[in-house]
Amino acid sequence: MDFKNKIVWITGASSGIGEALVYLLNQTGAKLIISSRRADALYQVKQKCKKNPLDVHVLPLDLEQTETLFTKADDAWKIYGKIDILINAGGISQRSTVLETESAVEQKIMNINYWGTVNLSKALLPKMIEKGSGNLVVLSSIVGKFGTQFRSSYAASKHALEGYFDSLRCEVFDKGIHVNIICPGFIKTNITINSVTENGKKYGKMDQNQENGMTASDCAQQILKAIDKNKEEVLIGGKETYGVYLKRFAPGYFSKMIRKRKVV
Repeated sequence: MDFKNKIVWITGASSGIGEALVYLLNQTGAKLIISSRRADALYQVKQKCKKNPLDVHVLPLDLEQTETLFTKADDAWKIYGKIDILINAGGISQRSTVLETESAVEQKIMNINYWGTVNLSKALLPKMIEKGSGNLVVLSSIVGKFGTQFRSSYAASKHALEGYFDSLRCEVFDKGIHVNIICPGFIKTNITINSVTENGKKYGKMDQNQENGMTASDCAQQILKAIDKNKEEVLIGGKETYGVYLKRFAPGYFSKMIRKRKVV
C-alpha cells in the first residue's frame, strides 16, 4: 500500500504508538486526522510533523463518551470527503486486582477500549462500504490472547475486540473492507504510567518490561508493514510474544509460568 495521499484517521494520536504513527505517515505523504482527548497535546504533535503540516487535522474526541462518536465520525469524514484507513490506537490499561477494582473502573476500561473502538469503526463502516474500500486497524495486545495478573478488565477489553473484529472481517470480506488486528507486546510508551488503579487513579509508574521494550517508532513501522501487506493479525514485540504460542500448545506449563512472572 502506498500511503501517499491516503486519508488516515488515528485515535490515541497524542502519545505512544499513535503519535509515532502520525510522524511516520506524515513522512509518507498521507493526509491525517489525529484524535485524542487532549487538544493541546494534539496540536503539539501537529507542530512536530515535518511534511505538509496543513495535511494534519486535529479532531479532539473522548472514546469514553461513546454516544458522541457517531457525530465525530461524520465530522472526520467531512474533512477530506472520505477516510481510507481508521487506526484505533486509543485506549487505557490497568494495574489492579479483580477483587479490589471498582465496577465503575471496569466499565470505564470497557467503554474506552472496547465500545469506543467499536462505535467509531461502526460509524465509518457504511461509508467505507459505499465507496468500496477501507481499512479498519485495531490495536489489541498480546494480553488480548491471554490474561495476566492485575489486568483483568484490560485483557477482557482486548479479548472482546479480537472476537468482534474477527467476526466483522468475515462479514465484510467481499465489500472491499480490510480488518487488521495488531497485538503489541512490551512497547516503550507511557501506557503503564497512565494505567488506572482499583479506584480509577493513575498508576504513575513505569513497568520495567515496558521500559525495556521496543520503541514506539519501531512498533509503528511494523504496524504500517502489516497494513501494507494486509495482515489479518500480527504480533509485535520481543520474547513476550512467544507466550501466545505457549498458551496454545502448552497451556498447563504457560499457566504456571505466567503466575510466577513479574508483571508490574
